[in-house]
Amino acid sequence: MKIRNSALAGIALAATAALGLTACGGSTTPAATGSASASSEAVSGEITVYNAQHESLTKEWIEAFTAETGVKVTMRQGSDTELSNQIVQEAAASPADVFLTENSPAMAQVENAGLFADVDKATIDQVPAEFRPTTGKWTGIAARSTVLVYDKAKLTEDQLPKSMVDLANPEWKGKWAASPSGADFQAIVASLLELKGEAATEEWLKGMKENFKAYKGNSTAMKAVNAGEVDAALIYHYYYYGDQAKTGENSNKVTPYYFKNQDPGAFVSVSGGGVLKTSKNAAAAQAFLKFITGKKGQEVLKNGTSFEYAIASGVAANDKLVPIKDLQAPTVDPAKLNSAKVTELMTKAGLL
Repeated sequence: MKIRNSALAGIALAATAALGLTACGGSTTPAATGSASASSEAVSGEITVYNAQHESLTKEWIEAFTAETGVKVTMRQGSDTELSNQIVQEAAASPADVFLTENSPAMAQVENAGLFADVDKATIDQVPAEFRPTTGKWTGIAARSTVLVYDKAKLTEDQLPKSMVDLANPEWKGKWAASPSGADFQAIVASLLELKGEAATEEWLKGMKENFKAYKGNSTAMKAVNAGEVDAALIYHYYYYGDQAKTGENSNKVTPYYFKNQDPGAFVSVSGGGVLKTSKNAAAAQAFLKFITGKKGQEVLKNGTSFEYAIASGVAANDKLVPIKDLQAPTVDPAKLNSAKVTELMTKAGLL
């Protein structure tokens, strides 16, 4: 998803709101602790989901959940940063019961503001530890892998960088593309920051500024590679597989390259789901989160058109994807991905 032009101002406002919450001792609204596991058979009423995930995917989840429970779900659509900023600004007044994202940094922002309830243990138990934060304040619901899509006519695999870090080297000047304003790319940078530290990340961003071509959106960056405008683009895997499943017109001349070997470029971004402390129907909100991480919800991922990775309840990924265990992703605690620092460093480097 794309971050709107107001995202930088929103982050500053969100930080102020978070400090205000700390100073005031937090909301006086009773918290939904999530201590008792919600049963989908017992829930009723309605909930509101702030959704930064693919709209079509979440609609499928909602339709299946409502059919099973009778709970009415209202969805508000937006980008990761837009909605996380909104939740922090709204604080105790937020009408949101559940927040879903494409990437982890937006979840960490809301968690750091103290606005999430604990996730029910029954839900946590459905999700392997590598796909959820150590804090238990939210959980992974899906995942996407970083890839370098490249022009097969211009590059052979032995000419590709061994590490994502190599893209900052002089030999890659003018040869690769990215969408720096998007939450997807900023999550990749957040992972680099967590894995390599601030100094190394700042140096890489300087090299990126010298070398890359900016496009608005991962699909546009991939399309540019396919059209011969640039040799490669750093994006998430599902843009390629989604286009291939349609006409392939924007991807028929490219192929995805996986860095593997626990490289920063092998980062697997966890999409998150959490229940707000101020939910007015915590039982139904917890049940919804349990449903989408359960077998039925994860099979929507496996069999649907989003081509994101199923990660929970033992459900395998879509057969067209590289098995997630073969991605050799680095270990990153998604609770530690720092969107504010990433925005600061990317702005300093002239990328935002």
